[in-house]
Amino acid sequence: MRRTWLIFSQAVTVAVALIFVIAALKPDWLQRRQVSGLPSGLSINAVQPVALTPGGSVNAPNSYAGAAKRASPAVVSITTSKAPARGPHANDPWFQFFFGDRARQIQEEPQVGLGSGVIVSTDGYLLTNNHVIDGADEIEVLLADGRKARAKVVGADPDTDVAVLKISLDRLPAITFGDTDALQVGDVVLAIGNPFGVGQTVTSGIVSALGRNQLGINTFENFIQTDAAINPGNSGGALVDANGNLLGINTAIFSRTGGSLGIGFAIPVSTAKLVMDGLVKDGQVTRGWIGVEPRDLTPEIAETFNLPIKEGVLITGVLQEGPASAGGMRPGDVVVKVANTPVSNTSQLLTAVAALKPQTSATIAVQRGDKALELKVTVAQRPKLPLRRER
Repeated sequence: MRRTWLIFSQAVTVAVALIFVIAALKPDWLQRRQVSGLPSGLSINAVQPVALTPGGSVNAPNSYAGAAKRASPAVVSITTSKAPARGPHANDPWFQFFFGDRARQIQEEPQVGLGSGVIVSTDGYLLTNNHVIDGADEIEVLLADGRKARAKVVGADPDTDVAVLKISLDRLPAITFGDTDALQVGDVVLAIGNPFGVGQTVTSGIVSALGRNQLGINTFENFIQTDAAINPGNSGGALVDANGNLLGINTAIFSRTGGSLGIGFAIPVSTAKLVMDGLVKDGQVTRGWIGVEPRDLTPEIAETFNLPIKEGVLITGVLQEGPASAGGMRPGDVVVKVANTPVSNTSQLLTAVAALKPQTSATIAVQRGDKALELKVTVAQRPKLPLRRER
C-alpha cells in the first residue's frame, strides 16, 4: 500500500512540475486545450471579444479605428474671414501720422474664425453651425485629403444654430446618417473636428444625457450631451457612433476656462436634417407659431392659482390679434397638450408648436382654473423674432 501511494505522489509531483514548465515556456499550448462545456472545436481564444468594422475587417478589442476611418474623410475644417470694420480714425491724418503703417495694418487685417463641418452628400452639401459662418465674407473648406474649396452659404437657421454650405468638388466622401431615436445614455460616441486649429482630431466618450434643453444656447434645444472632449474649433464637427454613423453636430461646451470639462452638446442629426431639407428646398425653415408668452408651471404657482394639475405651461401673455388670442386663449391658462402632445415645460411647448404646419388648425388643451378646455387655434408661420421669449 505504501509503495502504491509513493508511486502516485511521485506521478502527481512530476505532472505538476511539467504543467508549470509548460505554462512558463509555452503558455499558448495550454490555451489551445478544450474548455469544458464549450462545443467541440471551440477554444478559449475563440471567445475573446472582437470588434468588427462596417467593412468587415477586424479591429483590436476596444478599438474604434474602423469608425474613425469611416467617418473622418467626411469631416472638414472650416476657415472663415470677415473684412474688418472701418475704424473711426480711418481718415484721421493725425492717427495716420502717429501710427503710420501699423494703423493701416490694424484696419486692414481680416477677422479669421475656425470651425468644422460635415459633408452629408456627394453633391457637396455640408452641415455646420450657424455661429461658425455667421457674418463671414469668405468661407474656405479643407478636406481630410488635403483638397480645398470655397463654400457658399445655402442657408442658415439661428434658432437651431444649423447652417448648410455647398462646395463643388469631385469624388466627395459623404457621411452616413445614424439613428438618434435608438440612441441611449451610455452609448459610445466619437467627436471629430478641428479643435484649436491643430488639425483633424478624434476624441471618444459616451452619451451622458439626452434631450438637454433650457440651456440658453439656442431657441430650439434638444441636445445630445457627451463627455467626449469638445473644444473651440470642434463646432460644426461630427458626433458619430461606434460604427462611424453621424448622430449629431457638435455645437457647444460647458466650460469655465474655454477648454473641455467633459460636458459637450451636439444637435441631433434628426433635427439638423429637417433644417437642412427646409433650407435646401425652400431657403428657410417653416415652423408653427401661436403668439404666446409662456412660463414653466411650478408647484407654488399651481397652489397659488388653486389648479388641479401639477404639470403644464402657464401662459403669462397672449399677443393681441395673434393666433392664440383668436382661438380664445387667455393669460392665466395652462397648456397641457398641443395636438395630443403633452407639454410640461416651455421648451416642449415651443417644440410642439413649431412642429405644427402653418395655416392649419390645431387643438390645444388648456386648464383654466378648475375647467379643462380644448381650444381650436389656426397656426401661423413663425416670424423671425428679435426676442426669444415671444413664442
